[in-house]
Amino acid sequence: MTSHFSYAIIRMMIIGIIVVLLILWFLGYLHIPAGLPHLVLFNINGHPVTLFDLLILLLVAWAIGILPSPFRQIAGVLLLLWILAVIGIIAVSGLATILVIAIIVGLIISLF
Repeated sequence: MTSHFSYAIIRMMIIGIIVVLLILWFLGYLHIPAGLPHLVLFNINGHPVTLFDLLILLLVAWAIGILPSPFRQIAGVLLLLWILAVIGIIAVSGLATILVIAIIVGLIISLF
């Protein structure tokens, strides 16, 4: 009985993480004048790291900790690729966006 209850809590947490991750991802690309400012916290290799980037990183790291084993390893590799793309070590145009979308889709698939 408790395993069913804990599974429901984990499922609700994953849904909450997906919603917050989507909101932060859209706010990172949309510039709303009355919204949160796009604060550049620091630069790495000439690439600005904003507050939204760090919040998305924290949410993805939290989601990776919740996922079951096969999804955890896949999401961990995608997280490392995303960090390398944001820093600028992997210079593929749009790779960071593709990886965040892949992590969101993987979270949605893990619910089923």
